[in-house]
Amino acid sequence: MKYAFKNGYVLSGNADMKPESGLCVLVSDDKIEAVVPESDANLDGYEVIDLDGGYLMPGLVNPHVHLAVAGNAPKANAKPVDYKKVFKLLSIPGVKAVMRKMEEGYVRDEVFSGVTTLRAVGGILDFDGTIRDKVNAGKIAGPRILAANTAVSVPGGHFAGSLATEAESPEMAREHVRQIHATNPDLIKLMITGGVMDATEDGEPGILRMSPDIVAAACDEAHKLGYQVAAHVESPEGVRVALENGVDTIEHGAKPDEEIIRLFKERGAADICTISPALPYCLFDLDVSHTDELGKRNGTIVMNGIIECAKMCIKEGIPVGIGTDTGCPFIRHYDMWRELIYFVKYCDVTPTFALYTATKRNAEIIGLGDVTGTIEAGKSADIIVASENPLENLKTLKDLKMVMASGKLYRGQKIKKDEYIDSVLDQYL
Repeated sequence: MKYAFKNGYVLSGNADMKPESGLCVLVSDDKIEAVVPESDANLDGYEVIDLDGGYLMPGLVNPHVHLAVAGNAPKANAKPVDYKKVFKLLSIPGVKAVMRKMEEGYVRDEVFSGVTTLRAVGGILDFDGTIRDKVNAGKIAGPRILAANTAVSVPGGHFAGSLATEAESPEMAREHVRQIHATNPDLIKLMITGGVMDATEDGEPGILRMSPDIVAAACDEAHKLGYQVAAHVESPEGVRVALENGVDTIEHGAKPDEEIIRLFKERGAADICTISPALPYCLFDLDVSHTDELGKRNGTIVMNGIIECAKMCIKEGIPVGIGTDTGCPFIRHYDMWRELIYFVKYCDVTPTFALYTATKRNAEIIGLGDVTGTIEAGKSADIIVASENPLENLKTLKDLKMVMASGKLYRGQKIKKDEYIDSVLDQYL
């Protein structure tokens, strides 16, 4: 298919982007063919799409998603989810098919909400890779997916035995990486520290679980196989261990010191800021979050650490991306736009910088800077259109006029939203 987008404003995705009028964006098949003045455009053979004054920009890139989980709100007096028990249900006939079908719904919500590229950083077996392949084959609607499939953890570690394996030694970690490699992933995910959801002590939400030698072995094996390594880390000690031993992207982060900043620069690593999952623990009343005082205090430590890490990295010129950690409580698969607003509110950046981060910068960090992230000739046709200027009001990204992912155009896209979660989160924009 060939499309010509005209009569609107174009936002390039670059750090200095400004709305540009009088331009026509030409798309052929799955690529942006050209961006030319409307007066020079030869539209023969193109389906002309009148933007009617709308704002066209690159599709959003979300580098931190868990496709196995919906992100529902916890219920009052509910026991914590035992993910190991849930994982064991996969042995029941038909359960795998049901869970895969649920994931297909989640990726549809992702792309319909404007996420045209995502990284799935820890899921069930090889489900995420299977979903990726179905999207690539045109069998289901969805974004471009980089899949980690199962993550690597340690006994007693974050999501060990469910969304992650349990490596007991460096050699076992290498073997687990090789086993994951056999499922055809796009990256390797490590669970280096604990998190708020599994913290057992006050003030230690990111206690180090994975020893440095296991981190080093897993990273070395992953790099030999050509993979980038992303790591769940929520404490300064964990960040240091991750960077010292080869991790490429720090997921979440923690309060940095001079040594951590030095390691970021020396390693050439990036920080992925994820405010969305920490905010409910930190800011919600207990009768809304349905956590306890321990969870709230630890959630506050994590949120402050994530923010401080992102702000210091930005100041020091270290690459910073933003992701949602979708699948955590209150974080649904259509809410990437909220993370941009949190980034502006808590990290003291401009809406322009937030949109640049969610498009071009994120694409560069995950290794796809030459594929997507900007509106320019030769890039993938990953496009979203908003009614208003997002540089003046990021909330306009909540309901998009249309989405194009790898040349597939979606208009009138419908997402079933959770009114309760939306009403609670809207209070913190």
